[in-house]
Amino acid sequence: MSRLQIFNDSDAATALLDTEDAGVIAAELGAIGVRFERWPTLPVASADDVLSAYAAEIAALTAEGGYRSIDAMSVTPDHPDRAAIRTKFLAEHTHAEDEIRFFVEGEGLFTLHEGTRVFNMLCTTGDLISVPAGMRHWFDMGERPHFTVIRLFLNPDGWIATFTGDDIAARFPRHEPVAA
Repeated sequence: MSRLQIFNDSDAATALLDTEDAGVIAAELGAIGVRFERWPTLPVASADDVLSAYAAEIAALTAEGGYRSIDAMSVTPDHPDRAAIRTKFLAEHTHAEDEIRFFVEGEGLFTLHEGTRVFNMLCTTGDLISVPAGMRHWFDMGERPHFTVIRLFLNPDGWIATFTGDDIAARFPRHEPVAA
């Protein structure tokens, strides 16, 4: 189940808010400019079918945001590059464009750093999150990742990060998978 925890950026031990209520999550994230929605999940036979299964939803997002690059990414516990992929996303960074992810299956922890607050957002199957351009954040898929996401980009080159050099990500909870 989706879960949002909010912390003061100087205290990773004490959550100021801890909720699984989708309405509260959407409101709290919306207040900092992050889009969060719960979408119905569709049966998908294989990773190759993901984009066609969600073609209507992708078309609506593309019409709204002008995205030029759309792909599906899957990482599983047996993925040979899972450790390198995880490490790539773990440091605090920003992007010049919104980061949009729809979780077709599985889960991952987006951590957003806005002002003096840190928002740990556990995204699970059916969650759409859009992190605005310029927002400091990091992503943890855990040591044994399991997820398939649809990613949308304005830049045809896809995921391009600017790392902040701040070690804050190391001071906050990592992803502890809840899904089986």
